[in-house]
Amino acid sequence: MPMGSGALFAAHDVLANVTAPAGTSRLIRWFATNGVEIALWVLAAAIIIRFVNWALARYEKKIDREFDGSDLIVRTESTKHRRALLQVLAWSTIGIVVLVAGLQILMCFGLPVTSLVGPGAVVGAALGFGAQRVVQDLLAGFFIVTEKQYGYGDVVELALTGGSLAEGTVEDVNLRVTKLRTSDGEVVTVPNGQIVKSTNLSKDWARAVVDIPIPAEADIGQVNEILARVGTDFFNDRQMHKLLLDAPAPLGVTNLELDSMTVRMVARTLPGKQFEISRALRARIIRALARAGITIAPGRDVVSASTPPTGLDVDQGRDDE
Repeated sequence: MPMGSGALFAAHDVLANVTAPAGTSRLIRWFATNGVEIALWVLAAAIIIRFVNWALARYEKKIDREFDGSDLIVRTESTKHRRALLQVLAWSTIGIVVLVAGLQILMCFGLPVTSLVGPGAVVGAALGFGAQRVVQDLLAGFFIVTEKQYGYGDVVELALTGGSLAEGTVEDVNLRVTKLRTSDGEVVTVPNGQIVKSTNLSKDWARAVVDIPIPAEADIGQVNEILARVGTDFFNDRQMHKLLLDAPAPLGVTNLELDSMTVRMVARTLPGKQFEISRALRARIIRALARAGITIAPGRDVVSASTPPTGLDVDQGRDDE
């Protein structure tokens, strides 16, 4: 028993003489103070970013439920603008949170922010030359949102630098990029700074245009009568009436060639419905002309298109009927 006690005292003396590596206590203190603070800033930033994304997704689902449960055929301009504005605010909030958290973490590492003003100015100037396109995108996106050029759900045509064209339905718009869904289901991402001209095909109202080529020997008076009758019947159709602001009307001959002439028919529609109206109206025109014995000019096709809308309000168009 005494021998055992002596061995314990000897082991205790050996452990007492063992020294910890230099700086261990200091490192432990740093982890207990600054390390915990850094972890809290990272956790807080992650929670805030997750909450912002959750709130935005919840609001978007609410808008979709209200639209699906209403009698509206198209989304209102105010709803589209609010959705685009909230997406920009969410994107900006996330950027601010990341910036603040990053600065606080740098201070936790012992880097005073005030001492970074000089080097930051140099780095900012260097990055400014390389990030001109990013700044251009942000400024262009700011004016797109504030000027209400287009929003979520709008059908747009975007003329880009270099002469290219992007067309589709807006699925997302923020300060840097605009995302479009084409008719083929493809998603096109366009930097806002590359947009030269934006044409909104679904703002307030739109116009469906159908060009009908007929033989030069056809009776233009009879053709106009047939088209006027088709327009009246088309407007009285319950399924088509809710998409139209007024009855489709013929505009007469718009193009004259040696063996054919082109007659145009137009109709004002709800935003984004001009393509659906054009397809349905084109089919009825062809059937009505065929019943009257009038055929389409050989080698020509019935062309449908749309013209950009103006600032007339949809409700005002309804009241004019």
